[in-house]
Order: sequence, then C-alpha cells, then structure tokens
Amino acid sequence: MRVAIAGAGAVGRSIAGELLENGHEVLLIDKAPTAISVERVPQAEWLLADACEITSLDEAALQRCNVVIAATGDDKVNLVVSLLAKTEYGVPRVVARVNNPKNEWLFNEAWGVDVAVSTPRLMSALVEEAVSVGDLVRLLRFSHGDANLVELTLPPESAVAGTSVGDVAWPQDTSLVTIIRGSRVLTPSPEETLEAGDELLFVAAQAREEQLEDLLQVRRETTES
Repeated sequence: MRVAIAGAGAVGRSIAGELLENGHEVLLIDKAPTAISVERVPQAEWLLADACEITSLDEAALQRCNVVIAATGDDKVNLVVSLLAKTEYGVPRVVARVNNPKNEWLFNEAWGVDVAVSTPRLMSALVEEAVSVGDLVRLLRFSHGDANLVELTLPPESAVAGTSVGDVAWPQDTSLVTIIRGSRVLTPSPEETLEAGDELLFVAAQAREEQLEDLLQVRRETTES
C-alpha cells in the first residue's frame, strides 16, 4: 500500500515509521526545509513541497496513493490537502489530523475527509475509557455514514452480562467489532458469552449511541405484584 503523509513533523514521522515497519510504501511531504530529516526515516521517500499546491501533488503522484494522511499542525492545511486528495486525485482513503477540537465539525465528507483524528479528543477519550465502567466513550469519528468508534466496559450488573452475543438484540446501525478481555482480543462470534469487565468496541451510528448505552447498562429489577 502506498501512503502519502503531508506534514513531516514528529507526528508525521511517527506515523511513517509505523507504516514502514508494517511493509507499506510511504512518502513524506513538507514545505519546510528544516522538516526534511531523511536520516530520521531513511526508508521513506521525501518531497520538499507545499502539499496545498496542485503542482506539488502532481509531483508526488498522489493518484497512485491508496491513502493520504494530512498530519500537519495547521487545520486549514489539513483540510485543503484532504479536499485536493479526494476531489482531484480520487484517493480512496483520506485521514486528517484535527489540532483544534473547535474545528472538528469541518472535517467531514464535504472536505474529503474519511476519518478525522482529533488528538485532544482522543486523549481525553482514552482517559475516560480508563476510569469509566458502564459509560459509552467515543474514540473516533468516521465521516462516511456519520458513524463513530465507541467503547464501553461492561459493568457487572449489566443486563447483557452472561448473554451470548447472538442473543442480544443490538440496535440497528451498530456493529460489535471487538471484545477485549484482559490481554485477549476476541472476535465476537454469536456463541461468545459477554462477561463483566469486557471492553466492547462498536462501530455505531451517532443516533444509536444512547440506545446502545441503555442496552448495556444496569439490569433493571422486576417487582412482583
């Protein structure tokens, strides 16, 4: 897979290193000569150019990329790069870094963004995820379909604890994608029994999040008359 990364700062270089280790082809683009540190990521291709310029993206052969990552520290630049990648070069997957959470609403399909990653939001979400049980935590937003990656740690008194995945009436437009149980990562087969303390990861439509949280919450006791 060929990946172009706009922004060769610490974030861009870190992403490039991870992708290269996984066997992908990576091109780093930055207009600042001081950012071109070939010795830090020698396996990557490097291009000194302005990623907001069509001529630069032509030189980068963006049409050959499977993924473009807009990872600069400037939200305006990331939006322009995303829009050009999607509309001018038809890049299948565009991932954009959101630096200011107030700008997050702009990073959507209209600007060519498939996945928006807000570092401040992600960090706060991970803090919430570490300390909350029974509360739905939004980890990542997908622009297409208005869907989010959300997580919930199943409380002991949850109504679905002890129930098989296939027997739960999951809300429409939600999909359980992973169960994390201790150090194990489980594929949620219909026969898998949900246990208290399981970390459940869902891709869910935003409109269904409240319904999903209600489903996984505390079991309601019935009283006999």
